[in-house]
Amino acid sequence: MAASKKAKKQYYGTGRRKSSVARVFLRPGKGEITINHRSFEDFFSRETARMVIMQPLQAVEMEDKFDVYVTVRGGGMTGQAGAVQLGIARALVQYDEMDTDAEGGINGFRKTLRAGNFLTRDAREVERKKIGRHGARRGTQFSKR
Repeated sequence: MAASKKAKKQYYGTGRRKSSVARVFLRPGKGEITINHRSFEDFFSRETARMVIMQPLQAVEMEDKFDVYVTVRGGGMTGQAGAVQLGIARALVQYDEMDTDAEGGINGFRKTLRAGNFLTRDAREVERKKIGRHGARRGTQFSKR
């Protein structure tokens, strides 16, 4: 009985960028992207942010093979878009390594995504403000008199 009922698989990837964290779930579907229970276009109004998110899916030609469910927190629009991009790339690698192994060989998603620089975590963070300074590094204005 249990063997005839095919379980729907899901693949997970965590993405981080600046102070944003995205949890990405890929499920077999027809290409719908939902972010924090809102549509993709509704959540990211900027075209550049939408383009950044789609890049890993386009690199491996899987735009209309998965439904993408994302929960993202912290940071601004650019950081969140970068976090979602990394999460999607990691989930695609998980799909490739888990499922295509049984079908006879890995498609090489990791190699393709690595070449496109989608699996690299951008470790840059905002430097903290120091005491006695206007920002992280800028000191007070010098006055001769």
